[in-house]
Amino acid sequence: MANENIKGYKGFDEKLQCRGFQYEIGKTHTMDGYVEICERGFHAIPEDESPMNVFGYYAPTDENGHINRFCEVEASGKIVKKDEKIAASKLKVVAEIGIIGIAKAHVEWVLSRVKKDGKKSAHKDEDNSIATNTGCQSAATNTGDYSAATNTGCQSAATNTGRQSAAEVSGKGSVAIVTGKESKARGALGCWLVLTERGEWDGETYPIIEVRAVKVDGDAVKPNVWYELSGGMVVEA
Repeated sequence: MANENIKGYKGFDEKLQCRGFQYEIGKTHTMDGYVEICERGFHAIPEDESPMNVFGYYAPTDENGHINRFCEVEASGKIVKKDEKIAASKLKVVAEIGIIGIAKAHVEWVLSRVKKDGKKSAHKDEDNSIATNTGCQSAATNTGDYSAATNTGCQSAATNTGRQSAAEVSGKGSVAIVTGKESKARGALGCWLVLTERGEWDGETYPIIEVRAVKVDGDAVKPNVWYELSGGMVVEA
């Protein structure tokens, strides 16, 4: 590939650095010379691949518990692609979208592929409803209150935005995300949970107090146990 613009996603540490290189949001970074995957160039996951592949290079949090950062990017100049990633001589950091943004992008990626190759997705927006999915690289989403989203496929996502709702994943390399008030999530060993704590109704919304991502490591976070974020702490629900 060469001389074309490719949109994609990239992970960074808490300082917006990748392998010691400092990036800036809104800036186009340039590198002279040759470009090669895993050797030289600015690397990213292109938009035609699953956005959740970024977690294979930058997990939601580092080994010290610091939340890594995730952005939409645009590659240009000399571009080389191999497997699920690209290396480019130019890379613009377009916007920071965070863990939830990556999950939402993954859901959109799955839905866009349903018509193309029959991959599975499930979506519900009614209260007291259930969205379930068993396919790999698939998505189960729910926006209704008192609802559930479950996914058993590998590299998949279960997301729920309703109040007092739940999200569950059991497939390898998957993520369960809850953004509603008083919601909970659980996952199998090795999966990630993204939990949200919200305040009381302010007349317009339940304001977000904190968002945290944790890995189901079998020690601090146990597999197949429901968790919620309360008082800034990840606790069993």
